[in-house]
Amino acid sequence: MALSPASAEANAARVLELLERSAGDDYIGEGVTQLAHALQAAALARAAGASGDEVLAALLHDVGHLCAPAAAPRMGGLGVLHHEDVGAEFLAALGFAASVTELVRGHVAAKRYLVSSDAGYVARLSAASRETLRHQGGPMEGAERRAFEALPAHRALLRVRSWDERAKQPGLAVPGLGAYAPLIVGHLLRG
Repeated sequence: MALSPASAEANAARVLELLERSAGDDYIGEGVTQLAHALQAAALARAAGASGDEVLAALLHDVGHLCAPAAAPRMGGLGVLHHEDVGAEFLAALGFAASVTELVRGHVAAKRYLVSSDAGYVARLSAASRETLRHQGGPMEGAERRAFEALPAHRALLRVRSWDERAKQPGLAVPGLGAYAPLIVGHLLRG
């Protein structure tokens, strides 16, 4: 459902403020902040020529860590358990379309899929990402893996996951949040 211009601006500001507040938050021991991780993922998506919805999913994939209630279940010191669902529901409530929310929702499943389908993938994961994998259900098996492969957004989910994994470079200069405000507002206006 498309939002009015005023609502789109307000909801975009809410998301951007949430991300901005994470500028000093540790990103699960990865050497970058939550905000730097989000901005790097979005910059990687843009550099790859991704669609606007994929860029937004890359930017917002971990928003569930930021918007979850204080009492939300945690993965030790590694963030919010089921942050992918928390984030997708938060974004949907603000008016983001399924073309973004389902990529946010599926980025953890993409990691689980890749661990099960690429023998070398787990070795390329950071220590924190390997530890969160234990909390997130571990590698996919059988029917779950085939169901993931059958998803229409299968390839897009793998792209978002790739940007997520690579967006952990301390000190990398990338565009700031202002570069994504028009994209967010435009998406919300389209519904």
